[in-house]
Amino acid sequence: MRKISILVVVFCFISCSNSEPKADVIISNEKEVICNVIDTWHKNAAEGNFEDYFSAMTNSSVFIGTDANENWLMPEFKEFSRPYFADGVAWDFKAIDRNVYLSADNKIAWFDELLSTWMGVTRGSGVLVKENDIWKIQHYVLSVTVPNKNVEDVIKINKEIDSLFLKKYQIN
Repeated sequence: MRKISILVVVFCFISCSNSEPKADVIISNEKEVICNVIDTWHKNAAEGNFEDYFSAMTNSSVFIGTDANENWLMPEFKEFSRPYFADGVAWDFKAIDRNVYLSADNKIAWFDELLSTWMGVTRGSGVLVKENDIWKIQHYVLSVTVPNKNVEDVIKINKEIDSLFLKKYQIN
């Protein structure tokens, strides 16, 4: 009986050591890789690494900035950004909190993050896609956070600019 017990223990040990990684471990690893891509992307902006910053994005990526007019396709965003990178520091965004989500097939990821920036606390959100087993940023949105108690003040500040902006869309 003792030999059977030992064989069962050995069999269980071998079975466990050869098992496939669990899905939650794979997801955790993918999320870690994605966070590293985003952190490195932010770091490259802070260090003025133009080529490295833009190589983290797809060729068809979109960057939406805080101004209502900022909806940049990749070529326009590169051109807009070039002078900032030429100074050696484009912008310095540091993540203070981030949530990452994955599609069932682990080929699309989306995230939201709170950032510490020169503007104060901002929020970023975006989508990454896997291209040739490399995560690339496809879409990014940067937003300025406004405490609910200050929304009416911001509306007053933006009223004139918003009315001019809306005229272009023929909305009164």
